[in-house]
Amino acid sequence: MSRTIVNQVVAVLTFSVICLAFLPITSDACTRCVYLGPNDTVIVARSMDWAEDPGTNLYCFPRGMKRNGAAGQNSIEWTSKYGSVICAFYGVATVDGMNENGLVANVLYLVESDYGKPEGTQRTLSISAWGQYVLDNFATVAEAVETLSKEPFVIIAPILPNGAPAQGHLALSDPTGDSAIFEYVKGKLIIHHGREYQVMTNSPIFSQQLALNKYWEQIGGLTFLPGTNRAADRFARASFYINAIPKTDVSKKAVASVFSVIRGVSVPLGLTTPGEPNISSTIWRTVYDQKSKILYFDSATSPTVFWVTLSDLDFKEGAPVKELILSGGETYNGNSAGKFTKAEPFKFLPAAEK
Repeated sequence: MSRTIVNQVVAVLTFSVICLAFLPITSDACTRCVYLGPNDTVIVARSMDWAEDPGTNLYCFPRGMKRNGAAGQNSIEWTSKYGSVICAFYGVATVDGMNENGLVANVLYLVESDYGKPEGTQRTLSISAWGQYVLDNFATVAEAVETLSKEPFVIIAPILPNGAPAQGHLALSDPTGDSAIFEYVKGKLIIHHGREYQVMTNSPIFSQQLALNKYWEQIGGLTFLPGTNRAADRFARASFYINAIPKTDVSKKAVASVFSVIRGVSVPLGLTTPGEPNISSTIWRTVYDQKSKILYFDSATSPTVFWVTLSDLDFKEGAPVKELILSGGETYNGNSAGKFTKAEPFKFLPAAEK
């Protein structure tokens, strides 16, 4: 082995040890990545890695729904402009979804989140409704950035049903390939906006994720891709592979390629590390074809992938809320838009103003 290669290996190992020492322990290990193909082919995938099954079901929400931010007497209120299909978390939060314009929202865990405290009569919003607020109100990433940068509310984060604090950051993408990452650090909202922000994982904060990924790019990409389940390593692998896979505008091939990337950064079912709950199993994966407006859902405990074609759903104002039950081991195959049944909308996890 040449001295150059030995030095590179030593550098990689040293850097990896340093990264591991400073990465905080969390209870989530999700990954989100965006594929930018030819002819406006845009596909976004996310894995939901969690310490237990959060009982996810899918919901179809029509336009015209009156909403409340579920965060005390100063909660922001709104009426949904757009219909959406979403993944519910514990039946109390929207953590993933796409609206009828093809805007996709992914909420991932971030232990460093600090939302600050409301002052005076500032409007408030429970983090459980953050993703839904965006899907209800915006058609594009640019619209969301313009409004949210003005900070129309303060996020309040309650405790989740499993006892973990509700701390997260938000990723958005739209059919143009535009992306934005929203994080609250030390009480300040930080927004990264641009097509280049294709990948997001968990800790550390996004600016540090970018710095860590730059290191791996300089080391040589595929030659020295890091292989653990930790967030920084998954970020590096997803960043490399989402741009390395062939570019195609054939939807089925593009979706299959993106599935291979998100599965490659997933955590095997049942894999845990004692004392390190940040290494949690992948419970489910979603892949969104934003051009065709199709949601693909892949459960870690199901042998099949099913999909929901949004054009087959009724988003008209006054249409009923509908639910596709997945909890309890329900499985589907093919286009399952017709399997949704009438249901009551779930209530967002309430958060008292602090």
